[in-house]
Amino acid sequence: MSQTVATADDLEAVNALFYERGWTDGLPIIPPTRERVERMVAGGGRPGDALVGRIPPKWGEATVERIAVNAVMAGCRPEHLPVVLAAVEALLDDRVNLHGVQCTTHVTTPLIVVNGSLSRRLGINGGPNCFGQGWIANAAIGRAVRLILVNLGGARPGRIDKATFGHPGKYAYCVAENEAESPWEPFHVEQGYRPDESAVTVFAAEAPHNVNNHSFQPYRLLDAVAGTMTTLGANNFYVMGDYVVVLGVDHARILDQAGWKRRHVQRYLFERARLPVGRLKFGGMYGEHVERNLWPRWVEREDESSPVPPVREPEDIKIFVAGGPGPHSLVIPGWGTRAVTRRIETT
Repeated sequence: MSQTVATADDLEAVNALFYERGWTDGLPIIPPTRERVERMVAGGGRPGDALVGRIPPKWGEATVERIAVNAVMAGCRPEHLPVVLAAVEALLDDRVNLHGVQCTTHVTTPLIVVNGSLSRRLGINGGPNCFGQGWIANAAIGRAVRLILVNLGGARPGRIDKATFGHPGKYAYCVAENEAESPWEPFHVEQGYRPDESAVTVFAAEAPHNVNNHSFQPYRLLDAVAGTMTTLGANNFYVMGDYVVVLGVDHARILDQAGWKRRHVQRYLFERARLPVGRLKFGGMYGEHVERNLWPRWVEREDESSPVPPVREPEDIKIFVAGGPGPHSLVIPGWGTRAVTRRIETT
């Protein structure tokens, strides 16, 4: 997208041209005029020609300016650009395996979680309906990342992007953690960042799976979460990787009042969200060919009653708090890779 296109000064004509050339996600875009792109670049605090990386599988050069072009198209404001830049940097970490994410038949798409004071200043929603509509920052930042993956990485549906179905998060999949109502330290602090820093976490994710549980007893509540995690169709039970659990504020409060910390929740879910080898052998992704499953060595593959966890270690279950009031939490299976967190550089 480095070329300059001359067309009529007409929004419909611009959108028709961009759609025809495969540069959009199917929704209307803001025309990336020179003036708009320059304002966007200025918001990132880096030179326009600075190279952030190359986006697989076509390895397009993701300069700040090219990222800014897609951010303009998505409806971002200049102050959103540092989050987009940090998200792109995190996605290029080898642990994400972005090349695979871009080309797989799986539904996976990058989930973006923002922490720190910047998320509040930008109005990134981590409260009621945070995974839904109604928030410019969530929609624009998530959409900008998707357009970058299409326009610089070449992941056009049905061509390089081979997803059998995809899911709505492939339009925009961006939320903040609800730090104000979380009883625990922010997620990015657990990952080693300072409380006064802002950070973005990316995770190759399925769509959210709701957990509706009205219990005030921690064990029963988490048993419902564990039960939702134990699905035969999720990649985690075959190739491991990370798993995301989003605790609603009411559920997190119940756990905290009972003395549970994040690490206790991780350990409990690691022990309870298990499926026996026999069930995975006859109803799972690889069927009886259990040698293909990337299970821990202690799983007895010849014993059909041997329990298999969805991750290798309790810490691989990434837990953050979000949402509004209500007896709900979410589980978000992964694709088999790792979540990566990066600090957001601001001017």
